[in-house]
Amino acid sequence: MEKTVNEVITKDQLLKDWQAHRRLTRKVIEAFPEKEFFNYSIGGMRPFSEMAMELLGIAEPGLREIVTGISAELNEQMNHENKKQNILEAWDNATQKINAHWEKIDAIDFNKEIMSFGQFPGTVQSALAYFIENEIHHRGQGYVYLRSLGIEPPLFYERD
Repeated sequence: MEKTVNEVITKDQLLKDWQAHRRLTRKVIEAFPEKEFFNYSIGGMRPFSEMAMELLGIAEPGLREIVTGISAELNEQMNHENKKQNILEAWDNATQKINAHWEKIDAIDFNKEIMSFGQFPGTVQSALAYFIENEIHHRGQGYVYLRSLGIEPPLFYERD
């Protein structure tokens, strides 16, 4: 007997949702004053620039690893020269690469067991969920930082 598979969300819908989150996170980065983006923290948390670099080190390299099958090293550092614009440019570049990688994901089994960055076991689906959920988590920290600085963050539901 052949098993019928019912999709809850299509591959293209997942990318659309992920990119909406990425656009909102980009707005949060933009909202930070330059100095505070690199230096401000609360309660021992990292500055938001370091969180943004973590997100840059995970999303595109992790998806590239899934698509190519070539293990990537987790790298959360970049030479940004303490310029927010350099991180925004890296963000935009990663967004374009995510879109390009996504076009190659048709043959990927979302339930396939993988080892992200050579150290995190799971499935393709769980890795993608982690990439998105981790971004949402850190974006929430960015919201707290912005509010504590007296800056109104972007509306969390406006992801266009």
